Amino acid sequence: MLSKDVVCYLQQLRPTPDSGVVEMEQYAHEHRVPIMDPVSMEVLLFVLKTTRPRRILEIGTAIGYSAIRMAKALPEARIVTIEKDRERYERARFYIEKTNTGRQIEAVFGDALAVEADMAAAAPFDALFIDAAKGQYERFFTLYEPLLSEGGLIISDNVLFKGLVAAETPADNKRLWNIAQKIRCYNEWLMARSDYDTVIIPVGDGLAISRKRGERG
Repeated sequence: MLSKDVVCYLQQLRPTPDSGVVEMEQYAHEHRVPIMDPVSMEVLLFVLKTTRPRRILEIGTAIGYSAIRMAKALPEARIVTIEKDRERYERARFYIEKTNTGRQIEAVFGDALAVEADMAAAAPFDALFIDAAKGQYERFFTLYEPLLSEGGLIISDNVLFKGLVAAETPADNKRLWNIAQKIRCYNEWLMARSDYDTVIIPVGDGLAISRKRGERG
């Protein structure tokens, strides 16, 4: 994990965000809505701009921050994003309209574990971004990987979970400790898969990037 000083330094180096992005970051901070941290966001956008996916599926919209950032960075991409919290879904729709990204982004209200059939109708996707319930990562991966196109990527956020995945003794907060153990199991499961190459990047809260072996590229 990067030190706070290094994170601050990298944040100062990032391109100046537009007013819409700043507004969303401020809203998320004030309302304690978990969004991707700015440094991790830049890494994600770099990977996506390098691979140039045309269709992206995001599990976990929150207020639409990541979807909007992806849409702005990839103007030719189409993004389908799923959110099960009604208030966050409505806030995401508000920001999508405000940032004029509705042409690219389709926000779906529902539980990602229950709308797979609807998503299959929109497949294939070139990238899958998982940033929702941490205890369900393996289920999300397994459920949606069949919808990936050849050479598609699966990107999972928060895989280092506040550094707790590396802790050997239980944290004081039992709920956080239990989540960390589920993420730790997910990481081990992910790295052990013989059909995927995966790298975990220790930036932000941890970013895992997986690509199926034997695919083009």
